Amino acid sequence: MNIELIKEISEELNIKVNQIEATLNLLSEGATIPFIARYRKEATGALDEEQIRKISEVYEYQVNLLKRKEDVIRLIEEKGLLTDELRNSIMAASKLVEVEDLYRPYKEKKKTKATDAINNGLEPLAKMIMSFPTQGSIEKLTEKFINDKVKTMEDAITGAKYIIAEYISDNANFRKYIRNFIYRNGILKCKKKKNDLDSEKIYEMYYEYQEPIKYIKSHRVLALNRGEKEDVLSVGIEIEEDKIIEYLKNKIIKNKDSFVVNIVEDAIKDSYKRLIFPSIEREIRSDLTEKSHEVAISNFSNNLEKLLMQPPMREKMVLGLDPAYRTGCKLAVIDKTGQKLEIKVIYPHEPRNEKEAAKKIVLDLIDKYNIDIIAIGNGTASRESEAFVADLIKDSKRKVEYIIVSEAGASVYSASKLAIEEFPDLHVEERSAISIARRLQDPLSELVKIDPESIGVGLYQHDVQGKRLSESLDFVVLKAVNSVGVNINTASPFLLKYVSGLTKKNIEKIIEYRNTNGKITERIELKKKKLLSDKVYEQAVGFLRINDGKNALDVTNIHPESYDIALKLLKKIGCTIDDLGTDKIKEKLDLNLETLKEELNVDIYTLEDIVKSFKMPVRDPRDDMPKPILRSDILHLEDLQVGMKLQGTVRNVVDFGAFVDIGLKNDGLIHISNMTDKYIKHPSEILNVGDIIDVYVKEILIDKKKVALSLKEI
Repeated sequence: MNIELIKEISEELNIKVNQIEATLNLLSEGATIPFIARYRKEATGALDEEQIRKISEVYEYQVNLLKRKEDVIRLIEEKGLLTDELRNSIMAASKLVEVEDLYRPYKEKKKTKATDAINNGLEPLAKMIMSFPTQGSIEKLTEKFINDKVKTMEDAITGAKYIIAEYISDNANFRKYIRNFIYRNGILKCKKKKNDLDSEKIYEMYYEYQEPIKYIKSHRVLALNRGEKEDVLSVGIEIEEDKIIEYLKNKIIKNKDSFVVNIVEDAIKDSYKRLIFPSIEREIRSDLTEKSHEVAISNFSNNLEKLLMQPPMREKMVLGLDPAYRTGCKLAVIDKTGQKLEIKVIYPHEPRNEKEAAKKIVLDLIDKYNIDIIAIGNGTASRESEAFVADLIKDSKRKVEYIIVSEAGASVYSASKLAIEEFPDLHVEERSAISIARRLQDPLSELVKIDPESIGVGLYQHDVQGKRLSESLDFVVLKAVNSVGVNINTASPFLLKYVSGLTKKNIEKIIEYRNTNGKITERIELKKKKLLSDKVYEQAVGFLRINDGKNALDVTNIHPESYDIALKLLKKIGCTIDDLGTDKIKEKLDLNLETLKEELNVDIYTLEDIVKSFKMPVRDPRDDMPKPILRSDILHLEDLQVGMKLQGTVRNVVDFGAFVDIGLKNDGLIHISNMTDKYIKHPSEILNVGDIIDVYVKEILIDKKKVALSLKEI
């Protein structure tokens, strides 16, 4: 482990050196991020999953950067051109682009105008010109370079200028200054190309658009990139090049009285326009894109985490409704454990309009199965289906409410191999109705079956780098699953694959064992029956729950490695395992933990976690999240008035605002400027996906069927 790298990471992340060392040691030993965050707090100083992941990522980047530095130093040294000053500059570089700038003059060049000129013997002339002579003349200087390849004085001067232009372009200090200057002062400019490719005027606001590079928002960068890719927009950087040219002249021209000044000035202009600017423009555009990808991925990841952590609707009989027009609405009755009981199809909408027949079928299902909630998918015909449901439940013999559920990814799941294996005799839409119902009952368990990228809670997620997006979203799912824990006896293979440390082979063994032997009755069984190796058992077992098993501790967050301490604590306070979660144990646990940790010889973090588990043995962090809004009547756009207060659910949070379901066909938008009077960088500082919030109607756009909302009272 490189201590210098660790010190750099410590400064960058503002995390102590010993915490970083401990984290890297645990990771190198094969410990997973969820395991380290939950069960090795004493080693890391209670770093969370995000901090641990960041340490891992930054360390990997720094290791790769160091390797590149060493490679560059070796390559330059092999040419006999390495100086102590150059070595120190390379080692001091903090970014890869700086290392590449320093290496540029020593790189093997492809065929260029400068290499042609060098091959023609003009490099000595270029060096003479760069010495800025005052004695003699350009004719005298060039005469000995005239030959079969270089036929005139003008040819010699032109070749020398190409060589000088490349010298200038290869200068790392010049490139660094110009790059920073363009970042500070450049304008990203955009205009529409002369074509008709944007018939729906998606990019209309960018037809004549410009914005300073230093201020441009990431979602606009991605929008411009997409418009450029679709051949609608022409995008480029504009800068006052005269100031850059002047900077280069001041740095390069050593003697203004020299007869070669005009030649060098031409070379400077050529170097900047032909070599430096196009290269740096690409670098800056690439850097802006990369940073925008990071923001988009972070935003998508944050939204996905909130979506996955929405509270389950437990102990409810649910009727899932996948809405459609011509092919009919598919209905799926799901019991309290998520099992399918019955499938039906109704045709309440165009073109068949069989409303009465459809109404009777739904009311019969409500009566037959004691339905509590109807979950309506938010796809095509969802609001027409909502109106139909809102009307029919008035005639129900029991209280029934409904909710609009996001269908994001439902069609992907319904056509997947997993869905076909689970329901081989059903149509895609019928499987979708089941998924819609189940994602209300337990969002996490259902959504893990879907590729995270197919769950649309981001902005421009299809434009960002696939591998990085996939890795980030997989980490979000991993974090959510291990935060909640998994019932080892009911979890699907898709849920188990996100459990800390479990491999595909482990999961296959667990499923096969369950199918052959029935329920797993205690955690230790996983090791005794060789379903998990010792290392995997250590990493995974704390996140696997066994309900109604032989050992009541197996349903808690307490790791088996701490069971002895847990039992000692129970004995000390005069309680038994049967007292977990009772008022009795809560009263007895009103103790001084600092004193207790010395008596039990345990670290404070483990002791605190044991005490929490004693008080709430089956605690689900999702229970702290706001419950979904259930509705019993429909809202129409015409019902709204400016200033009206409504309650809604945040469906998506993006760079410029948040989309809120207030019960209309289209979600309302709260622009970032209407969230608070304080300055915020991003709407996620105020709102998250799944939040239940009070909003005020700011503007009603009847013709566009849109509503502008505000968190601030109108």
